[in-house]
Amino acid sequence: MTAQSEPRKRIAVTLPAGPNVEDTVTRIRWAEDNGIPDAWFSDSGAPDTLTQVAGIAHHTREIRVGTAVTPVYTRSPSVLAASANVIEQLMPGRFVMGLGSSSQTIMGQFNGIPLDKPLSRVRETAQLVKIMLSGAKTDFDGETLYSKGYRQAPLSNPPPIYLAALRSNMIEMAAEFGDGVIFNLWPKGALPKMMEHVAIGARAAGKDPAKVEIVNRAMVLATDDKAYGRNLFRAAFGPYYATPVYNKFLSWAGYHDAANQIAAGWAAKDRDMTAAAMSDQMIDEIAIIGDEDEIRQRIQEDADGGVHTHIIAPLAGSREDVERTFAAFTASNFSFRSVGA
Repeated sequence: MTAQSEPRKRIAVTLPAGPNVEDTVTRIRWAEDNGIPDAWFSDSGAPDTLTQVAGIAHHTREIRVGTAVTPVYTRSPSVLAASANVIEQLMPGRFVMGLGSSSQTIMGQFNGIPLDKPLSRVRETAQLVKIMLSGAKTDFDGETLYSKGYRQAPLSNPPPIYLAALRSNMIEMAAEFGDGVIFNLWPKGALPKMMEHVAIGARAAGKDPAKVEIVNRAMVLATDDKAYGRNLFRAAFGPYYATPVYNKFLSWAGYHDAANQIAAGWAAKDRDMTAAAMSDQMIDEIAIIGDEDEIRQRIQEDADGGVHTHIIAPLAGSREDVERTFAAFTASNFSFRSVGA
């Protein structure tokens, strides 16, 4: 990492494109054909993400593909390292493995796995996966993970490991132990504080903070009807902010009263109370909703604030919404300005 130059600014499409792998292939081909340099998968269920990445590799030419993020609880480090080994061979130098703790809903309710000691589990998973990708024999006895004697064939260029983070301690750990940091669902006023913690973590590892790539999944909608977009956001992300991990993050980011009301509404099964907590002002801080000029300006502002890779995740109610949102960020329609330009 010390020899790495400062990361370039990138636009990415979000994947998968739905339950059918064929649709995901169509989207990633469209992205390549339209000058979009990245495609990043979410990873919360079927169709399985790491299998999809391997499965679509031969349909791509040069696009970088990442996961944002693969949960560390549902696969062991050896399985993660073995999967990364295959994908790196299929798309050399073009794969980024993003790891994270996920949420109580996905782990606890969907998988029946306790979300125990997430910071330690993410850190130790990253450490072990890096050891395994190097080809070294494991001799690891951590707080949450143990591995001795495992070895796999080394890769000449192991894929980087990026770590997802929300609040201060996890952000610092991610910048210290990861090769990049992945953000999600933050109010724009919190970005300077988040970047301060990136710098703390990077310096703890002897890294130049400017060279730690920041990836963000941005909830974006190109529309002439902002009320429509805000209501889509309320419906989709009220449940996110009701989960403990995102609820605490929303409070940490400056929306303490809204976080409390969301939690109370969700506990009472009162969707109207939950939705009412999400004011237009708060949604406009988190989501990127507006016409093409407005959403491109906001992405530029996020880039100026330190975000390098912007995963455009359409906050969409229709196929037309998706297509219009992605079209705003093709190479022919958008390019980043240099800071100060």
